Amino acid sequence: MKGLDIIDGSYRSPKVSTTRLIPSLRFYRKLIDILYKLGVKAKKYGLENDDFHATAFGILKALEGSGVVFEVNGVENVSGVDGPCIYMPNHMSVLETFVLPGFICPYKEMTFVIKEGLLKYPVFKDIMYAMDSVVVKRINPREDLNVVLTEGAKKLAGGKSMIIFPQSTRTVDFIPKAYNTIGIKLALRANVPVVPVAVKSDAWKPGKFLKDFGKIDSSKKVYITFGKPMTIQNRGTEEHRQSIEFITGLLQKWGTRVIT
Repeated sequence: MKGLDIIDGSYRSPKVSTTRLIPSLRFYRKLIDILYKLGVKAKKYGLENDDFHATAFGILKALEGSGVVFEVNGVENVSGVDGPCIYMPNHMSVLETFVLPGFICPYKEMTFVIKEGLLKYPVFKDIMYAMDSVVVKRINPREDLNVVLTEGAKKLAGGKSMIIFPQSTRTVDFIPKAYNTIGIKLALRANVPVVPVAVKSDAWKPGKFLKDFGKIDSSKKVYITFGKPMTIQNRGTEEHRQSIEFITGLLQKWGTRVIT
């Protein structure tokens, strides 16, 4: 990521001597400014891959400025793969939606599969449309699957990588049974590799009034690890199992509860 010291595929936040006071206030003042400027540009001129990269960098630095510490590993599993990939993170908070593009966009053009509810935010919707996102309604699973397989395959064929959250909703605890096979099915159709991503991002709490925007807890460290890319064989059962095992093992190591 531009401006970040990534060594041997890993990134560590600079050391912070003390926890910042009022981290949520510090962070959201910067976040609103970043997203507003990006939304204006998206609506007027559209956005490029570099814009998403710069935005993710700005948000990560804003979080660090509020006392949040990051530990990111496996970036070589992004930079070392030719062609588009599907990245399949567990989904703990909105943090990974904002930050993951910063570690992908320097190497690949990318977009998301997102829930329609994210488009209710006035500025954020312009950004998501500019990213050419695939939008699902989360009402009819069969209809959503068809949209992802059809539209997602087009994006991948055009050279864009994709971030797909296989969990239907964000949870602090990881429930392996809720980590579905939608990314595997799309990878099989599009003939691209999948990369499991383990994320511990409970430093960004869910909100009481707006679920996506809660308190920032700078006492919690953020962990992100990109797994090795896997080519789907047969129906992808083995790759799905390996993805779950990869995420489960790291989350347990990081102190996250896994509910089987």
